[in-house]
Amino acid sequence: MSNIKLAVIYYSSTGTNYQLAKWAEAGGKEAGAEVKVLKVPELAPEEAINANEAWKAHLEQTKDMPEVTLSDLEWADAIIFSAPTRFGNLPAQMKQFLDTTGGLWFNGKLVNKVVSAMTSASNAHGGQEETILALYTTMYHWGAIVAAPGYTDPVQFTSGGNPYGVSVTVTQDGKMIEDVEAAVMHQAKRTVTVASLVKQGN
Repeated sequence: MSNIKLAVIYYSSTGTNYQLAKWAEAGGKEAGAEVKVLKVPELAPEEAINANEAWKAHLEQTKDMPEVTLSDLEWADAIIFSAPTRFGNLPAQMKQFLDTTGGLWFNGKLVNKVVSAMTSASNAHGGQEETILALYTTMYHWGAIVAAPGYTDPVQFTSGGNPYGVSVTVTQDGKMIEDVEAAVMHQAKRTVTVASLVKQGN
């Protein structure tokens, strides 16, 4: 599976989804993939960011992380998205990037990309499943192949049990409640495995 190219594309305001993306990177590399971790651009106004110390600090800490481009989507065989939920939906930053992919979509460049998604929220029923499913709706329009984790590994039962993709509950001080590192690693490996099968079939 060493010929699989995996893009881990994330948006993170205070660091949770950045951490999920880094665990996905590790899982992808363990599965033999070539991995890029890429952030979507921040769109929030400066006054909103400056009003939240954790947000401001994380933005500064990750200022050198490469930003995703459309060419990264074309490069990738597999893509893992990670973003927090915003009112049960994708954050505007991630949605804005997805909305720029029309040219690739129109030219069939996103067909058969193998995709998977992860998210976080401040409470267990804060829209985590809805956020992942909302992202997958875009993927269906791409003609992509969704590699959800389902219950393909026992780790799903010890990490919150979301079959659509890893989701984690985060306290107000930024601590993850569920232990999801192993689940993220499994999801990344599964995504790479499915992408390998698709690539062999092509």
